[in-house]
Amino acid sequence: MTIRVLIVDDQMMVREGFSVLLNAMEGIEVVGEAVDGRQAIAQVAALRPDVVLMDIRMPEMNGLEATRQIVAADADAKVLVLTTFDLDEYVYQALRAGASGFLLKDASARQLAEGVRVVAAGEALLAPSVTKRLIVEFSKLAQTPRTVDPVGVTELTERETEVLVLIAQGLSNGEIADRLVVAESTIKTHVSRILVKLGLRDRTQAAVFAYETRLVTPA
Repeated sequence: MTIRVLIVDDQMMVREGFSVLLNAMEGIEVVGEAVDGRQAIAQVAALRPDVVLMDIRMPEMNGLEATRQIVAADADAKVLVLTTFDLDEYVYQALRAGASGFLLKDASARQLAEGVRVVAAGEALLAPSVTKRLIVEFSKLAQTPRTVDPVGVTELTERETEVLVLIAQGLSNGEIADRLVVAESTIKTHVSRILVKLGLRDRTQAAVFAYETRLVTPA
């Protein structure tokens, strides 16, 4: 099936460039564009794209707020944040807002297309260049004491907790299956149950949850 993409960026040249790159990729079609967050929300409602490529710094409404509202309106919406700014607060805030992935605008055409495919498939995506910054942000959280057990963690089985930790470490379903010596379909079932029990929307939020609740601490 063709992955339908909405591009959100206030710069026309950026939108046109991404459109040309993605439309040239097999199985991907750009179905619309938006110049700011407010227009993005309207376009998502009208076009129902599979993936939204979202810039962060835009007039009227920024990409973080637009992402929050899009995800709040549709829990299945998938937003891939694209920006030139790889600052800690943007990475962290984008994921907290509900983004499914994060790439810098200097990514190659191949990386951009692969990012769209990964996010469309429901997987988490973090550009290697921003992963260290995200870990630094989580490290700050680890320095503060946790006085209360997070809601939902006690409902997870021992195996589900183990899978959640491996998700946070960046392993795919296939890699987790190899690590635990089980079928990949079994891991998919565990992931689905984890998301339901914790009230999370995707693997990205699961990874954030694992770090925030100290199930995983940055090395």
